[in-house]
Amino acid sequence: MLYPYMSSASGLAQWFADDVNIDEDKVFTFIWDGEESKARMISHRTNSQVCFEFISDDEEPNYVEFKIDMNELTQEVFIRVTDFSEMDDEQELQDLWESLIFNLKELVGG
Repeated sequence: MLYPYMSSASGLAQWFADDVNIDEDKVFTFIWDGEESKARMISHRTNSQVCFEFISDDEEPNYVEFKIDMNELTQEVFIRVTDFSEMDDEQELQDLWESLIFNLKELVGG
């Protein structure tokens, strides 16, 4: 149930960015506050994980990875986010991800 929200343009546009488009070359365009960032899905496992690498002129790679994990004992589902980005303020980054994950939980009823 969660995988389409992390792997498709329409799913990501519902919680992760203001809008998301994908072109014929499978380049995702994420739009936040009118600013565009382009990324390629560099890896994915259906219903398990997806990783986007952002395309930029920087030599440093920027990517975000979403992994879906389940606790087999409690049947709880967890999303593990790895964000390798330019944002230096860890508290601001944590607040941002808490807000985004809250939006996703509201969307899926979790």
